[in-house]
Amino acid sequence: QVQLVESGGGLVQAGGSLRLSCAASGRTFSSYYMGWFRQAPGKEREFVALINRSGGSTYYADSVQGRFTISRDNAKNTVYLQMNSLKTADTAVYYCAARAGYYGISYSPKEYAYWGQGTQVTVSS
Repeated sequence: QVQLVESGGGLVQAGGSLRLSCAASGRTFSSYYMGWFRQAPGKEREFVALINRSGGSTYYADSVQGRFTISRDNAKNTVYLQMNSLKTADTAVYYCAARAGYYGISYSPKEYAYWGQGTQVTVSS
């Protein structure tokens, strides 16, 4: 299992950037696929980005493609989400999540077993 703690959220103007971090516990971080999800008020939690165990493959929701970059540093047990060209529609609580590598890739929040507490990202106009 893994425990996750997000940080880096905050208030930013549209067009600005933020970098979120997710710190993981334990020694098995590199065995997990890591995902970022977000949930806006009144909406379901949605997929944002995914990275495989080595960091060599990444996947993005269409809504963030070209603007967000997910990365990981397995030596630091940390996954990042660099968010550029932020829009007001990006306002949400952002969650880091982990999925055991042997389960493969999934974009569905329900298939991620481990979650952080979330960090608020607010984009103002």
